[in-house]
Amino acid sequence: MALVRINVGPVHPSTHGVLRLVVDVDGDTVKNVECHIGFLHRGVEKLCETRMYMQNPSYMEKLDYIAPLSWDEMYVSAVEQAMGAEVKQDAQYARMILLEFQRIASHLLWLGTLANDLGQMFTAFMWAFRDRAKVIKLLEDVAGSRMFYVNVRIGGLYMPLPKDFKERSYALVDYLEGALREYPEVLDDNEVFMERTRGVGALSREDAINYGVSGPVLRASGVAEDVRKSQPYYAYGKVNFELPVMRKGDSFDRYRVRYEEMLQSLSIIRQTLALLPDESDVVGQPIKLIGQQAKPDTVITRRELPRGEGIVYMIPEKQRPYRISLRSPTFINLAVLQKLCEDVKFADVFAIMGSLDLVLGEIDR
Repeated sequence: MALVRINVGPVHPSTHGVLRLVVDVDGDTVKNVECHIGFLHRGVEKLCETRMYMQNPSYMEKLDYIAPLSWDEMYVSAVEQAMGAEVKQDAQYARMILLEFQRIASHLLWLGTLANDLGQMFTAFMWAFRDRAKVIKLLEDVAGSRMFYVNVRIGGLYMPLPKDFKERSYALVDYLEGALREYPEVLDDNEVFMERTRGVGALSREDAINYGVSGPVLRASGVAEDVRKSQPYYAYGKVNFELPVMRKGDSFDRYRVRYEEMLQSLSIIRQTLALLPDESDVVGQPIKLIGQQAKPDTVITRRELPRGEGIVYMIPEKQRPYRISLRSPTFINLAVLQKLCEDVKFADVFAIMGSLDLVLGEIDR
C-alpha cells in the first residue's frame, strides 16, 4: 500500500500546543513522523539580553505556562549566582515548598489531559483538575496571581508568606495524599488506559541516554538521574525522598513515574514544612540594578523542572545578561517522538506524545 501523508496541527488540541506533525502512514500504521516547530517563536533569550536583570522573570515564566514558578526561580538563582548573593535559609525552605507544589500542579494537569486524550477516562480528567485547583489556590494566595507568579526576588521571595501558610500547606498535603491514592482505581484498573499505554512508545535505557532526555522520560527508562539528588540545591540534601524509576520506558511507565513523583513531592513538602519556622523572613531584595561588576565570568544554573533538567547559561554584565542561553527539557524530549512512533498505530501517536508532557512555550522559545 502506498504511503499517505497526514497533516496534524498546528492547532489540533491533542498536540498540546502549536506543534505541527507530518505523519506518513501505511494503512493505520505510522512509518514516519516529522515535527515542525516555529509557530510560537518569541526570541525570549534575545529579549532577555536587552533588558535589565529583574525585568526578565516575567519572560521566563511564559516559557512554561504550566509550571511558571520553576523557570522564574531558576533564572533568579542564576542572577543571584552572578551577584554572589545568598538566599536566606527560610526563603530556601519556602522556595522548595512552592516548587514542589508547582511540580504537583504541573503533573496533575498533564495527567488530566493525557486521560482526556486517551478517551473514556473523564473521571481522571475531572479529579486532576479539581485537585490542581486547590494547589493553584494556595500558590495564588502566596504570590497574588493565579497563573504567572513572578514571586521570586534576589535572596528570597517578593512578599511574606501568609500567616496561615504552614497550616494550609499541611492541610493541603493531607488532602492530596488521600486524593492521589484513588487515581490508580480509575487508571491502573482501566482496560482502555492500560491498552493505550502499556508497551506503547517504549524508549530503551540506551536510547534515552543517547538522545539526552531527562526528567520522568529518562527515569521511566531506568536511569536514576535527578538534579535534586545529583547536585542538591537549597535543602534537598537535608530531606529524604526516593526517585521513582521504571524499566520498560513505555507510556505507562512515564505515567507511573510522574504519579509516584507527586507522592514524593508531598513527602518533601511535609519534611520542609517542619524545617520552616513559624515566623519566617523570606522577603528578598527589592528589584534593583546590579551596580557592581558581576562576579563570575559565566553562570550555569541547573534545576530539576517538572519536565526534566533545565539549565540557564549566562554571561553577566553589570545591568543585564550579555548572553543567556536556556536548556529546555521538553525541547530535547521531543526529539525522541519520531523514534517512538515507528510502526505504531496512528492513534498511538497521541498517547506517546501526551506521555512526553510537552509544553511548546519552552520548546519554541
